[in-house]
Amino acid sequence: MASTTRGQAPSGNRALLITSLAVPLTGWTVHALSLHRKLAAARRDPLTGLLGRDGYTTRARQTLDRYGDSTLVVLVDLDHFKQSNDGPGGHAAGDRVLAATAQRLTTWAATAQRLTTWAGSRGAVGRLGGDEFAVAVRIGRARRAIRLTQLTTLLAQPVQTDDGALVDVAASIGAASPDVLGTTDLGLLQRAADAAMYAGKHTRSAVLAGPQHTAVPSINGRRAGRPGTHTLGQAA
Repeated sequence: MASTTRGQAPSGNRALLITSLAVPLTGWTVHALSLHRKLAAARRDPLTGLLGRDGYTTRARQTLDRYGDSTLVVLVDLDHFKQSNDGPGGHAAGDRVLAATAQRLTTWAATAQRLTTWAGSRGAVGRLGGDEFAVAVRIGRARRAIRLTQLTTLLAQPVQTDDGALVDVAASIGAASPDVLGTTDLGLLQRAADAAMYAGKHTRSAVLAGPQHTAVPSINGRRAGRPGTHTLGQAA
């Protein structure tokens, strides 16, 4: 019996040791996961310097929480970007267009000559991937139409490449606001803005989403516009 007891003791000690180690390891795992999420949220796109998808999502939700109905969620998709990327200037020209678009979206500043940038330092601006950008910014109802018109004009300005050539640029823009759609859910607002953006594709006019855009079916993974969409400046 004694020999049996002696044989079990080391096994019990090992179990105790493993259990005691498991506690700090579990704590470190939780800490590591939390750190990973924070790093992902802070990570920026190396080309444009904008927030990545995770970072943008975090900042956009904070903007919605803070400003509520005065928040405007905007999606931007560059038109004919592949032509710029595959044109005479190659990928360098495409990269310059992306960087210029990011710069124009990032902060609000006006000079005597022209509007140079748009969203403001408190806005959340991100590059979702490829030539797709997203913005969440405080813009009240009274200035919404004029600010989106300014953005359309701003993004349509040609971009000068490093060799001095000018690249024509155009963007499709869709926007959504909680006071119109009755929700502050970022996912729902972005889906409506996406539908509005595709409804106005290649029109060179920003489209503000209405309730009809929340029910637009998906085509090839993207939402498509339906008849009856009105661009800003047109009668609703």
